[in-house]
Amino acid sequence: MPDGTAEGHPVSPDGELTDGVRTLLGDPREAIRKLSIPTIIAFTVQTMYNVVDAFWVSALGADELAAVGFFFPFYIMSAAIGMGLGVGAGAAISRRIGAGDIAGADQVASHTMVILLLVSVAYTLIFMAIIETIFRGLGSGDITASAVTYARIMFSGSLVIFFMNVGNNLLRSEGDASRAMRVMLLGSVLNIILDPIFIFDREVFFFRTLGLGLAGAAYATILSITVSSLLMFHWLFIRRDTFVSFRFRGFRFRRDITGDIMKVGLPAFVQFLSMSIMMLTMNYILVLVEGTDGVAVFTTGWRIVFIATTPVFGIASALTAVAGAAYGARAYRKVDESYMYAITIGAKLMLPAAVIMFIAAPIIAGVFTRAEDTSRIRDDLTLFLRVSCFYYPAISVGPATSSLFQGMGKGVNALITTLIRTTFLVVPIVILFTLVLDLALPGVFWGITVGNLLGAGVSFGWGKWYLRRLLSSGEMVERASFSG
Repeated sequence: MPDGTAEGHPVSPDGELTDGVRTLLGDPREAIRKLSIPTIIAFTVQTMYNVVDAFWVSALGADELAAVGFFFPFYIMSAAIGMGLGVGAGAAISRRIGAGDIAGADQVASHTMVILLLVSVAYTLIFMAIIETIFRGLGSGDITASAVTYARIMFSGSLVIFFMNVGNNLLRSEGDASRAMRVMLLGSVLNIILDPIFIFDREVFFFRTLGLGLAGAAYATILSITVSSLLMFHWLFIRRDTFVSFRFRGFRFRRDITGDIMKVGLPAFVQFLSMSIMMLTMNYILVLVEGTDGVAVFTTGWRIVFIATTPVFGIASALTAVAGAAYGARAYRKVDESYMYAITIGAKLMLPAAVIMFIAAPIIAGVFTRAEDTSRIRDDLTLFLRVSCFYYPAISVGPATSSLFQGMGKGVNALITTLIRTTFLVVPIVILFTLVLDLALPGVFWGITVGNLLGAGVSFGWGKWYLRRLLSSGEMVERASFSG
């Protein structure tokens, strides 16, 4: 048995490793199923919150939707920092669990929390100061004031946003996807409840809602994340019943541990950041071809698409932990099996989702354009939802390949996989379709779809090529050991 049952680590009744860790180290297909189901539920509810948030904001008008749209890339950037750090730490912890180095896993967890605190302070101070200049440079025009107000409230909660993303990745890295799900559900459901209370000014039973408008949506989000972060904090630092432990007494940064986190975490951050930059670029192009209404269509539609494709990202999140543990144990065939299973099950889920979305697109678009001020974007939103359906069946390939590389500690490979899709393919194709071929708004929609389809093909080819090399090297080692 690995020396992971050290004092202070929770164990199962038979004295062995916890159920989550044993799942992580067992059959890769079963591990992906067990870890991905609660993660998919959590991601779905969290994404539903984003859609519900857009639903309530849409009642305020198209300008308010556009204001949220201008901030949306920075919301992704906030998530990118937390997810990047969390993915880097989670992958390092999973590999150490696979190798039986639980003391090393503890050191990774402690380093991660110190880095999180330092980064969140710097991020908040910088963007609080410069966000208005950025929005004006992007062409926000008359909606600048409302966009800045919303953004500054959201930036004030950067610490809890980062902590939630990091904490969830730490739990999933040790196979505890169930509690990661519960804490995400708490925040998302609370946010859905608080949104109308904070946004609108209405008499409800015996009390009056706050009527804070767009700012209320931001306050509801930060309050909800704070509450769920307190539950996460309780598990990690007060109850202390997670597999990894945090030890800060006499803490000193160790270059090897920081480097191991950052070799996946920094590329993962840039990977998520590239999505934010892609969306900023899309916003700029949309303003050129359609004005701020184009931003409203794109950001609203993107949220709806994201909830439809959430299962893919839940499966990919599980793959990072499963592939990482298998790689740490040098079980390379399990790495390959987990990768192919993640892609296959993702495609099987996304094909019927594409059919349903294509049929239901006009109804869904109508829900988000019910206000008189937003009805003018209904047809464009319907078109966006229908065009996006064409890449649903292939959408699992990109996230799965990135997660495969992250699990193995190949952060740069994961970054390049994402950059191929989001930057090297999607952006040039959108520019070609809109500004060269003059296809206007539909050119953005088709450019995103074509770019993602091409990116899926490239990602799969690289992933399988790398795994063939890995399997070959493993077989050579086995033959050498047998001969010896």
